[in-house]
Amino acid sequence: MQEDFLYYLWKRQYFDKHDLVTSQGMPLNILQLGMRNEHAGPDFLDGKVVIAGVTWHGHIEMHLRASDWYAHQHQADIAYENVILHVVWEHDRDIQQPDGTVLPTLVLKDRVDSALHRQYQRLVQNPIPIPCASQLLHVNSLVRASMLDKTLFQRLTHKHNLVYRLLLRNNNDWEATAYQLLAYSFGFKVNSNPFLELAQRLPLKILAKHADNLAQLEALLLGHAGLLTPAKPVQDDYLLALQKEYAYLRHKHQLSDTPLTTTQWKFFRLRPANFPTIRIAQFAQLIHQYPNLFALLVNTPTKSLFEQLPIVQSRYWQQHYRWGKEAKAPISGLGKSSVNSILINTVVPLLVAYGKAKDEQDYTDRAVAILQHLPAEHNKITRYWDDVGIKVENAFDSQALIELFNNFCTPRKCLSCNIGTAILKGT
Repeated sequence: MQEDFLYYLWKRQYFDKHDLVTSQGMPLNILQLGMRNEHAGPDFLDGKVVIAGVTWHGHIEMHLRASDWYAHQHQADIAYENVILHVVWEHDRDIQQPDGTVLPTLVLKDRVDSALHRQYQRLVQNPIPIPCASQLLHVNSLVRASMLDKTLFQRLTHKHNLVYRLLLRNNNDWEATAYQLLAYSFGFKVNSNPFLELAQRLPLKILAKHADNLAQLEALLLGHAGLLTPAKPVQDDYLLALQKEYAYLRHKHQLSDTPLTTTQWKFFRLRPANFPTIRIAQFAQLIHQYPNLFALLVNTPTKSLFEQLPIVQSRYWQQHYRWGKEAKAPISGLGKSSVNSILINTVVPLLVAYGKAKDEQDYTDRAVAILQHLPAEHNKITRYWDDVGIKVENAFDSQALIELFNNFCTPRKCLSCNIGTAILKGT
């Protein structure tokens, strides 16, 4: 059992309240439940109870076992000095307060409907990926839809928090932030972190000075990525040209940050089209064609974005995956699925963050419209939902369901989920 179950019981008052008494036998009357505290400190703040005819105002703390009070070291924390009631599942010991009196304790174990407890246990102990799979389709469709709305906006919040962290680091420079966020997306998960680090070490203002020269952009990006020094000697004229160009430009711009190393990039088990060399070449081409990245991503109409983002990398990288080794077939540019991924992971969070910063709802509305227009992602998680009969029709659905699976189903936070609480309410 998790303490979440106690919070749920307390908030909904799903226990027998007839002739309530504390573990010490004193009559108890609950006047005010208190407000749920999501931060450090007691679980519910500003409660109000009557114990043996005396009214108490203060906080309420909950534990599965009363002894957890000591296990969590609450006796040494002044934040818990104003606790007026200890709510527990099992009472295995009395808790001494600083003045020597026993902390009033309410025990719930024998006051909760056994069917409700069994249903909760079935949910949180179910070993399958989606614990409510067998009951999911019986839940009202409006309840399911409201939960998807909740998880979609929770996911957007998580993503635009990354935007704000970058923005803070960049001293509120939206252009630099858009550049770094786009770089992170160009890593397509496997290489996202080194791509972001590359963008942070190589400022956009330097690349912007060479935006009209694609070879120089490639020299700067591949050079600072540490990818102009193959592990084995290679005879390649273009490589030699970029090495010389990078050495000159690095000295010219006095790039103080050291380049990344080849070992920071992952090639293993990637399709050649996803090699970091190809992705960096495509990134260079995008900057070459659209040096004002923020304007491109935020101000360009969505329909135009679909037309502008599918760029094709330089001629060399249409013919090579690695230095000196020609590909057997031409290498295509940024594909449709990659463009969709960039829209989901860069454009949407950037629009939401910018809209909130400017307090303009239109940007958030555009972000949601993009997700509703894009096709659904197809991965292991969306297949789980498809298997239980939930249709994933667009990116709005897939993003919401990914968030629901990762942050509610997997950690078994069924009591924080509208669907889970609807199932328990039915019980």
